[in-house]
Amino acid sequence: MSTSHAKKANEFVKLTDVVDRHDATFWSVRVKRDTMAHEVPEWENLREAASLIKKHTVTHLAGYLEKFAANAERNGVKVHWANDADEYNAIVLDILKDHGVKKVVKSKSMLTEECGLNDSLIAHGIDVVETDLGERILQLLGVPPSHIVMPAIHITREQVLECFRGHGIIQKHGQVAADSMHGDLKTLVEEADPTFLTRCARYHLRDNFMTADCGMTGANFGVADTGEVVVCTNEGNADMSTSIPPLHIVSMGIEKLVPDYESLAVFQRLLARNGTGQPTTVYTSHFRKPRPECEMHIVLVDNGRSDILGNEDHWQTLKCMRCGACMNTCPVYRRSGGYSYSYFIPGPIGVNLGMLRNSDAHYGNCSACSLCCSCDNVCPVKVDFSTQIYKWRQQLDGMHHADPMKKTMSEGMKVMFDHPAIYTTALRLAPVANVLPSWLTGVALGAWTYGHTMPKFAKKSFHQLWKEGLKDNKDE
Repeated sequence: MSTSHAKKANEFVKLTDVVDRHDATFWSVRVKRDTMAHEVPEWENLREAASLIKKHTVTHLAGYLEKFAANAERNGVKVHWANDADEYNAIVLDILKDHGVKKVVKSKSMLTEECGLNDSLIAHGIDVVETDLGERILQLLGVPPSHIVMPAIHITREQVLECFRGHGIIQKHGQVAADSMHGDLKTLVEEADPTFLTRCARYHLRDNFMTADCGMTGANFGVADTGEVVVCTNEGNADMSTSIPPLHIVSMGIEKLVPDYESLAVFQRLLARNGTGQPTTVYTSHFRKPRPECEMHIVLVDNGRSDILGNEDHWQTLKCMRCGACMNTCPVYRRSGGYSYSYFIPGPIGVNLGMLRNSDAHYGNCSACSLCCSCDNVCPVKVDFSTQIYKWRQQLDGMHHADPMKKTMSEGMKVMFDHPAIYTTALRLAPVANVLPSWLTGVALGAWTYGHTMPKFAKKSFHQLWKEGLKDNKDE
């Protein structure tokens, strides 16, 4: 009865210290989110407004896309359209080749992860440098993100130190970083001091900013009325990526559009509060036109989003603004880790997006949900994650992915519940299990008893007690 997620999660939970730290870390972000929400009296009104704005925008997407593209081109931006990941990667590669680009610095973008852009560019000899600190650490370690907002939060500072050592960052920048802190290099290294490691990373990334030929960003929002994109960061790396290189390429999923500034203001008040428990991100950068004597390109990417829009049961996933709040509150994600999911985006939103992308590859993630609905309650745009996951579960049998044991058990329960005599007999015989040795019930029930104590069956069923109670009442 183990799914792919359950098998990977089983390995993760063996690392009890890691699990406890992971759980506590993300729950603390959920607590910060709640604190922020309680400080805004109109919080629920903002959520409702955001939900309605997204619903309106995605259901009128064609018109808003045309308006956005026309305004962007009027601003001097070159707009490209990509139907899928391959077309997107080809468009970006062509732009880079036309400009003789050898090195690209990138601000964090889940769309480029979705399309596999980094591997595509590296295969064509282009040096790609992630500039979000977490993403850069993961890139150097050769592992994917485990969270969409805090991608490397599961990595310890000791692991970061060894990573930086292995790539020569400590050797090159360690002394300068230590001097800037008026500290002793040997002591800072031995303690894996976080400030020291961050300064080493800062000097390392500055070198790359200064020598890059192109800067790439994602887009948190695209404003149709003005043709501009908005990028929210806490490190300022998007600004650095676009302030020095002469070429700026924006990668933007078509669902990221909002109609106007008034709509944008609603999402700005929700994004950071939900994602990290901040009133707002440290940097909110608006990119409307290229710098003088420079070029700016926007690549609008579909990659299945139009198909999602046409899916009556699951179109609401297009409302998601990738704040990560559903992951921070999810009891399954917090205790199983991001790498237990087969799709590159984990958590409740990842379950749904993975199924929409390729149900045969990602159906195992559907088990990663307790249907507690906590994700629904915190989502700033009111995506009904748990309802959608429930619907996917109901469709697994039709996809030929239902668990055979569960099917057999369900059919057996149907027979029992459809025949009162069998049901009553089963209730009478149930207490026999109380005297069976634990090793026998454990083997027989397998996964049902793993991690749980076998329940004790009452000598009398509720039905029997109820009838006896009625009899006693009549006697009175």
